Amino acid sequence: MDSDTTARRIPRDYPPFLYIPCLAHVREAAGAEAVYRTTKDGRTALLVYSALDRLHACCGEDQPWFGLPTHELQRLYDVRPFDVVYTDVYVPEERREPGPQRQPR
Repeated sequence: MDSDTTARRIPRDYPPFLYIPCLAHVREAAGAEAVYRTTKDGRTALLVYSALDRLHACCGEDQPWFGLPTHELQRLYDVRPFDVVYTDVYVPEERREPGPQRQPR
């Protein structure tokens, strides 16, 4: 997937900044490892949230997260390719990752 392909696939009305669940609380986004999910048909999905309150409502108050400008999604893809991006998806409590110990951001 090249940058041109990514740019074409991002909808025009997509939020300019995304909140992305990660595995542990971090001080800087560079140290964050995004949480990926596997869909029923075996694809790798990246969940993103258009606002912090939506991430908390959908993933729980203790869900670690990092922020990323939408145009930088390619950076995540380059580290670990994903097949689909889902926005503002509710994750049932029983499917949430166990919360790590909170560290200051």
